[in-house]
Amino acid sequence: MRNQYFQMVFRDNQAFIHFFPPRDGGKNVTINEVTAYLEFRKYKEYNLVELNKAIGEPEQETEVLVGPWDGIRIREMMDINVSLDKMKVVCRFYPPSEGGQLMSAKEIVDDLTFHKVKHGLDQQAVFSFLQDRKYCTDYIFALGTPPVHGRDAKIEYFFATAKNLSPKHNEDGSVDYKELNTISHVHAGDLLAKLTPEDPGKPGKNVYGEEIRPRTVKTAKLSYGNNITINEEGTEIVSDVTGHVNLVNGKVFVSNVFEVPADVDNSIGNIEYEGSVLIHGNVKSGFTVHASQDVIVEGVVEGADVSAGAQLIIKHGVHGMFKANLHAGTNMMVKFVENATVVVGGYLEAEQLMNSDVSSRDCIRVHGKKGLINGGVLRAVNYIEADNIGSEMGTNTTLEVGVDPTRKERYIALAKEIESRTKEIEDIKIILANYSAILRRGERLPQDKMIYVQQQAVLLKQKQTEIAPLREEMMAIHTEMMASNRAYVSVNRSIYPGAVIAISDLSLQIREITNACKFKKADGTITHVPL
Repeated sequence: MRNQYFQMVFRDNQAFIHFFPPRDGGKNVTINEVTAYLEFRKYKEYNLVELNKAIGEPEQETEVLVGPWDGIRIREMMDINVSLDKMKVVCRFYPPSEGGQLMSAKEIVDDLTFHKVKHGLDQQAVFSFLQDRKYCTDYIFALGTPPVHGRDAKIEYFFATAKNLSPKHNEDGSVDYKELNTISHVHAGDLLAKLTPEDPGKPGKNVYGEEIRPRTVKTAKLSYGNNITINEEGTEIVSDVTGHVNLVNGKVFVSNVFEVPADVDNSIGNIEYEGSVLIHGNVKSGFTVHASQDVIVEGVVEGADVSAGAQLIIKHGVHGMFKANLHAGTNMMVKFVENATVVVGGYLEAEQLMNSDVSSRDCIRVHGKKGLINGGVLRAVNYIEADNIGSEMGTNTTLEVGVDPTRKERYIALAKEIESRTKEIEDIKIILANYSAILRRGERLPQDKMIYVQQQAVLLKQKQTEIAPLREEMMAIHTEMMASNRAYVSVNRSIYPGAVIAISDLSLQIREITNACKFKKADGTITHVPL
């Protein structure tokens, strides 16, 4: 196979460009390639129509007059193109005119060297051209060496992490919150975690010989608290004591449990504890319980403030009285919640959620004898599942999925700040435009006005620099919201009018009772499908 190509020929002090047709399925040259060659050779009197006509004659040789001959024979020519990523050198050759000289292997290599190609030269490709010259054809003469990317460090944990824990589900659909296997027990000498160090990879080189660094790998180290020993290599940790183990924000903790034998009330006072807390009674209204790890309440939480760095388990329920604030670093399991504010870093499992503000960075599951969500606002990154949503009374119930609630709040805040900063920038631009108009009319500004204009120009650049990262952050969050196609809301029995489903940037008002379906985002709308 040979592409169409062209050659300069000279007769009677005139210069012609001679076209040779393609063979065996070869490609035609483009008019841009031909005109670029002629312009390089200082021939500008060509007829563009005639050149296009000659290119379009694929079956015969054709000549086109391009101007007077300057008396100089043309040598064989090589055109060098380096890819944008500097990893490939593609060369195209153009034949010499009649009586012109051919390039040698040394000249080709010297020309590549002159263009600073230092790495990845394919000598066999050069010899292949010299043995069978094909013009107006791409030859790859050099390839860079891509980097070998390494591997991130990895930590393997040898105990159940919080997200793998779940309450027992009975055959009748209820959840037994008295039978919870939620603590990862550990014995002295148990291996807790093992670190596999990172592999940094190997750098590559582009065709200019410049080093290409492999992607930056993530390093890691074993992070741990008291009652834990690490080996000399820093790759394994073991427990020093018998107790229970938790992973909190990447840090391993082994500790005993602080037990409260009855209620958290005036006899106990507020609790702040570095570890887990087990409360055998209730948490009375107005009190606080803050623990760095698990909090387990075997009774009821009233209008209290309860915060767990890991799991929060309330075996009965929450009578919030619009004063309760509950926070779990990982998962929360509770019988029911009414009139409370809840924030969890993992999933939330309950039998009833009533008139509460609930946020989850994973999912919300409400199942059991009632399995009811009624009133309030619920937000989850991945999904919300319930047996029943809303009521026949049309209670306002909003369910939002598809984006981290904190990220959505940040998105709204960024939009307001960008709007305010954009107005400031536009105001400065108007001032500068007015003064520029004065200067274009040839009028002179007083010294104090010139200083003011200069100050405004500097201020404009500063504000444009400040707003750029805000726009980048907002776009990143917007991309996350647009990519949340797997988020859904599912109802096993009935969802009633008054409920609102929001998935990322879309929302749907429920206007009629709908049974046993899943709401998801598809083709720019929220649709529902039967379960």
